[in-house]
Amino acid sequence: MKPVWIIDDDRSIRWVLEKSLTRENIEFKSFATADDALRALSNDLPQVVVSDIRMPGSSGLDFIQALHQRHPLIPVIIMTAYSDLESAVSAFQGGAFEYLPKPFDINHAIDLIRRALEQSQRKSGESEPAEAIADILGQAPSMQEVFRAIGRLSQSHATVLINGESGTGKELVARALHRHSPRSNKPFIAINTAAIPKDLLESELFGHERGAFTGAATTRHGRFEQAEGGTLFLDEIGDMPADLQTRLLRVLSDGNFYRVGGHQPIKANVRIIAATHQNLDEHVKQKLFREDLFHRLNVIRLRLPPLRERREDIPLLAKYFLQKSARELSTGQKQFSDAALQHLSAQDFPGNVRQLENLCHWLTVMTPSHMVEIADLPPEWRDETSEEATATSGDWSAALAQQAGLALQRGEERIMDTFTAQFERTMILQALRHTNGRRIEASTLLGIGRNTLTRKIQELGLEKQNE
Repeated sequence: MKPVWIIDDDRSIRWVLEKSLTRENIEFKSFATADDALRALSNDLPQVVVSDIRMPGSSGLDFIQALHQRHPLIPVIIMTAYSDLESAVSAFQGGAFEYLPKPFDINHAIDLIRRALEQSQRKSGESEPAEAIADILGQAPSMQEVFRAIGRLSQSHATVLINGESGTGKELVARALHRHSPRSNKPFIAINTAAIPKDLLESELFGHERGAFTGAATTRHGRFEQAEGGTLFLDEIGDMPADLQTRLLRVLSDGNFYRVGGHQPIKANVRIIAATHQNLDEHVKQKLFREDLFHRLNVIRLRLPPLRERREDIPLLAKYFLQKSARELSTGQKQFSDAALQHLSAQDFPGNVRQLENLCHWLTVMTPSHMVEIADLPPEWRDETSEEATATSGDWSAALAQQAGLALQRGEERIMDTFTAQFERTMILQALRHTNGRRIEASTLLGIGRNTLTRKIQELGLEKQNE
């Protein structure tokens, strides 16, 4: 069996993989750049490749392209520290066997390598192309599964049902599925079936003929015709009236529909992506949703996790939305303090990602300083929401324990120094805010000397924030 090739400019990543493969008695070769590996291809071949995406010189995706032009059956596992949809789908676009976000569990990485070795020996590699676009972010394992699903569905016309609470990004995922599909050059049409009155919904979906009802002065094309050749996104499908469920089932069954008042069948060539925040399985049991329609829609089901189940993504999303709001409003770029990010990460966000985005927009407008602190958050985020958080997490030390645990899992070093600096920074800033910048009073409340306070302010770089 040929060796596993490791391609990464990070010496520590190469070292960890080399040691683990040695323990597993798996032969390997290591390269610091993709260009080195490309040169080696003229004399040697790998059984499996484990490669970073972004490196000096040629990228990991460049290497995949060159490798698969000549040897399309060699599996490639792509590693990246950039855990976004673009990286995930770009990896599948190049024909990657799997996508491994950093930091990764080494046992999981070895399992993937073993699976790739088995596939390589069976000579049954497959590629799953798709176009790349960065519109969804997430490092949480549950979001990585969503990214993988979008990549794997990139050449599919299958109907997809997206489940998720309000604000989790169901339409974003639907748009991503469309953009990475063979229908990407055709229209993406979205309709919220819960937002349109029942009497108008049928005409909105299927169109109407002239004179079909009072006020129908002209023939109108419905959303099915507007989406011809592309994708029709039916949001909040669980709220669709029963009679329209029947009509939709008929379209999915035989591919034809009639405009309201029409007599000529119209062929429907659209991909259906439906979404709901409701439990459709339970709706079917309660006879509130047609079982046969449910099975037609439930070909591929994607579940979007609520934000409280992916708290590790809150800092990533918060920073992104703060930057996005600054661009949209043409204002100066603000940033969150570590304490503010930790505070937000402990919140439940019942409105999920949409609620977080709205909060960041508010902060961009309302925060006077460059640094966003806990005190800059709206009142309901500072105090009123704390009672429920306290009931579930105990006290602030529980949040500290959670953050310390995450830092240890990431393999960070000197975390005592890092967390101590964050603690001192938060305490000093809050004391200075409370005393309107009066250092003598602040030092008395904190129980430290004025000279000590002045030294800490200088060491922590707080002079500008206290001006």
